[in-house]
Amino acid sequence: MLMETSTKKGYLNQIRPYIEMLRPEIADMDLALPAASALLATYLLSGGLPALVPFILAVGGAYFAITSSYVFNDYCDVDIDKINLPQRPLPSSRVNRKNALIYALVLILVAGTVAAYLNPESLVVFIVAAGVITIYSSVAKRSTFLSFVPVGISYGLVPIGVWLAFDPAGILRGSDGVILPLPAIFLGIMMCVTDWGFTLSGVARDVEGDQVKGAPTTPVTFGVPVTSKFVFVCWFLGVIASIAIGYTAHLGPVYFTGVLLGGGWILWQSLDFIRNPEPERGGELFLQGSRYRGIMFGSLIVDVLLLIFMKSTGYPFIW
Repeated sequence: MLMETSTKKGYLNQIRPYIEMLRPEIADMDLALPAASALLATYLLSGGLPALVPFILAVGGAYFAITSSYVFNDYCDVDIDKINLPQRPLPSSRVNRKNALIYALVLILVAGTVAAYLNPESLVVFIVAAGVITIYSSVAKRSTFLSFVPVGISYGLVPIGVWLAFDPAGILRGSDGVILPLPAIFLGIMMCVTDWGFTLSGVARDVEGDQVKGAPTTPVTFGVPVTSKFVFVCWFLGVIASIAIGYTAHLGPVYFTGVLLGGGWILWQSLDFIRNPEPERGGELFLQGSRYRGIMFGSLIVDVLLLIFMKSTGYPFIW
């Protein structure tokens, strides 16, 4: 019995670093985003729920796509993380670089296979998004203060790729006259601009290591105080885009309550970052940004499910 327990603990110790590389602390956002995208796309298209198997595949595939970028970023930034985040799996030598690269490749291959199975249009978007985020990690971060731009573009494409799996644009499968409806466009915009704020908050946290290793990020080039102001603008525009999603999709009070309360909270936190432009505060806002997006997408999921229930039961709409 003791030997069996020891073996299990040993196994858990081996896989724990690989789980850490997936950023479980922000998994709520990474799972809620594709789930919300799939539900809203299907609801607007048919008024119902997506088929279970494609839904599970889309959520899992998008999660693997997102987390593959985390692992690859760790692979590229191990020297910087030795200064900023020495406890992480790669700089602490709990995972070696070769295994991290293989891990990232496995995740991205699984995600690409899922995208190809669901819809070739989703695969095209996936390839573009994966290429853009690869440029960020391998080249842009160490060459320009605008390196946050491709990050937002890549993550803004995630809900678009999921959307096309359930509501194809028609370029490859026959058009219904609409390539992407307005809610999908605003969803992509919201994810893009909030990810600029989200990413720059984390980059502000990592300013010391980036400075030592010569990475000309926005906080290194312009300072954390200037970066904090730009972060606020990003979150403000993201909240506006979130409201636009609800307005164009005719969502209900559950969604708008989550967006307005959560949006007010994240803007308040962003203002606090302006008042306290320290790297540590940027790290806190990084995690808080994940909480806001998790709340926003969670509110969207609940609202859509409630709308579908009301429609299926004939319950009168109250909005």
